[in-house]
Amino acid sequence: MTGAAVELGAAGFPQLLARIYDPPRRLHLRGARPELLADRCVAVVGARSCSGYGVQVARTLGRDLAGAGAVVVSGLARGIDAEAHRGALEAGGATIAVLGCGIDRDYPRAHAELARRIAAAGLIVSEYPPGVEPAPWRFPARNRIIAGLSLATVVVEARERSGALITADFALEEGREVFAVPGEITSALSAGTNALLRAGAAPLLCAGDVLAALGLEPPPRPAGPGPEPTAAAVLALLRDGPADADALARRSGLAAETVAAALVSLELEGLAAVDGGLYRATVAAVTRALSRP
Repeated sequence: MTGAAVELGAAGFPQLLARIYDPPRRLHLRGARPELLADRCVAVVGARSCSGYGVQVARTLGRDLAGAGAVVVSGLARGIDAEAHRGALEAGGATIAVLGCGIDRDYPRAHAELARRIAAAGLIVSEYPPGVEPAPWRFPARNRIIAGLSLATVVVEARERSGALITADFALEEGREVFAVPGEITSALSAGTNALLRAGAAPLLCAGDVLAALGLEPPPRPAGPGPEPTAAAVLALLRDGPADADALARRSGLAAETVAAALVSLELEGLAAVDGGLYRATVAAVTRALSRP
């Protein structure tokens, strides 16, 4: 459907977006599902140069939001944006990518295959006609469309002057819900999100926080007995904070090979992830712990 467009005021133009202060006059569409523009959308945005933790959170949010029936909206950028799109696609759900260039320009080029998958299962949109090349000033402008399409905006990681904060500001100006993922106060990648929290944004601990605001039920978690006792003991340590395998062995009193086997088991279950030699509990592990009676 590349080349299709919908005009402001026309039947197919999303009403939420039409209500913002400066709506685009036209949306150019590429993809299989233009009806997604009228669905319950949630923006998931954040830093391009994100941490391993940010990657994990963004992908899990994308997966859980899409699995519950929300449409995940983001900007196809590196980092948080791309991971949110990937999570939605992994769940077999819907996602919309909003570009700061023409819909026939996959930007960044490294995301050409991701853009193809989004167009096949969801939608790519832009206010710019085909052929328009990306330019720095176009991206802050497109952020108003990301926020304008969405009932809620989630910022996962953001530096003090991140473009994701522009998206959050647009959402706040339009009276939309804004959520921020809390982060370490010593991390530059958390400076923007923590500032949003101080300004009154709602803290996000799991996808259910957003889904409740939209009246949607979280996707069911797979039932199961949980990790075996040794793996559960290692996971309990990871919930206290990231650690490498050697530190986990010292703190648990378990043999190194026993800890290594437990970590493999936790990774296979999606309860632990490793980045740069440090293991941490995943969002799924924390959510499972919070949901226990």
